[in-house]
Amino acid sequence: MPILESQYNFLLIIPPLFLAWYLSHRRGKQPPEPTLWPLLGMLPAALLNLRRAHDYVTEVLIACGGTYRFIGPRLFNIDMLFTSDPANIHHVFSRNFSNYPKGPEFRKIFDILGDGIFGADFELWEIHRRTTMAQLKRADFNEFLERTVWQKVEDGLFPVLDHFCGREEGLDLQDVFQRLAFDNICKFVLGSDPCSLRVDLTVFPCEKAFSKVAEPLLRRHILPEWMWKVQRWLNVGDERIIAEAAAAFDDFIYPRVVGGGDDAVVLRAFEKMYSESKSNAGSASLGEFLKDTSLNLMFAGRDTTSACLTWLFWLVAQDPVSERKILEELEAELGLEKKWRSFTAEESHKLLYLHGALCESLRLFPPVALEHKAPLQPDILPSGHHLARNGKLIISFYSVGRMESVWGKDCLEFKPERWICPSGKIKHEPSYKFPAFNAGPRTCVGKDMAFVQMKMVAAAILYGYKVKVVEGQRVSPRDSIILHAREGLKVLLCKRN
Repeated sequence: MPILESQYNFLLIIPPLFLAWYLSHRRGKQPPEPTLWPLLGMLPAALLNLRRAHDYVTEVLIACGGTYRFIGPRLFNIDMLFTSDPANIHHVFSRNFSNYPKGPEFRKIFDILGDGIFGADFELWEIHRRTTMAQLKRADFNEFLERTVWQKVEDGLFPVLDHFCGREEGLDLQDVFQRLAFDNICKFVLGSDPCSLRVDLTVFPCEKAFSKVAEPLLRRHILPEWMWKVQRWLNVGDERIIAEAAAAFDDFIYPRVVGGGDDAVVLRAFEKMYSESKSNAGSASLGEFLKDTSLNLMFAGRDTTSACLTWLFWLVAQDPVSERKILEELEAELGLEKKWRSFTAEESHKLLYLHGALCESLRLFPPVALEHKAPLQPDILPSGHHLARNGKLIISFYSVGRMESVWGKDCLEFKPERWICPSGKIKHEPSYKFPAFNAGPRTCVGKDMAFVQMKMVAAAILYGYKVKVVEGQRVSPRDSIILHAREGLKVLLCKRN
């Protein structure tokens, strides 16, 4: 019988994990800073905290003033600099932007993304960004967004929620949000709705592949390249998961790229861009280029909104006062005292408290937990740390939102009010302090689209249903590139009067 992928990965780290445990217990209680061991470097601490990677990195960054250098075993070549310092983020993402492309190391780790916008640099990235922005600024875009979201809410979301109302079995709200976001982004990018959000919750391999591939991609940052290349050659462990996810993406996207009809407006725009700028579009064929482009946009559209909504409902469940304030705002600003109605993208801008609640969800649980950078030329960060040419720099977006030095002593508290100015307007925070949508020139172009969609979905659920988190479940972030809840978010539902 073949060894399961998770078992195989565990077998790989048993020897160093046991040694790490033995050494740490001999030394007694350890400080947050990882110990530098002869030969092993700081790897023992990393392995001991592998199941709480983001929180451990945050603890170390807090103890080290926001930046620390991780030194791995000499043979592993995994030395890297971690930072959550806003000054460093501003320097890398804005002031010295041209020196920090995604680079070959990023493309190697995230090879599954191909020539899409996430891995693209220079002219190709500019073309991707310009073409995507043009689609989001179409005169009919808001109308398209409203129609798409509300149709999905009526035909997909409400039937699923009604089906589970009053049942003792919990509904995984994270799964619901992932399916909803997947259907909506497919409608935008591919021009068709796969209808993965349905009452029977049928498994869609492509939709689930996004979640499955996130953890292996994180571990590629830690494992030496030769190790995961051996796994790929043997088709086992993480590399088998990535290969199966890539196959699921290809099987779903290629037929729709080739056969996209008149509704595939975004695809046709990128097809035109490819033909006009082929010299800058990489070495991929048209079909490969459109597949990569679609996959990158689908990653952005599915995971940002679904992760944010999942953590929003988790946070609101811990703070009933915030739920009451959201409901009061819906009644006051949209006139929903007696009956539910859909609202426009323009009307969504009135929902300031809900906007603040979403920002808090994004601050505490940014969908993309970290970013990988490497300078073209040697650099000195504002913190004083040196980076060699092609040196590995990991920016922990997760840690930024949990630093007292950045957000104050109440940084771990869920406080939507912190986003509302005394004048009653939304408070703007610079992207290097609030990097949930990335920072600098690479700030997500779909930010406004995401907020509109999330407000519509959150409002529809909170107004129509009482949501109670199932007791006894442990809700914590996965150790992956995308900050999903590790075991989902099980809830019980009942209709509001």
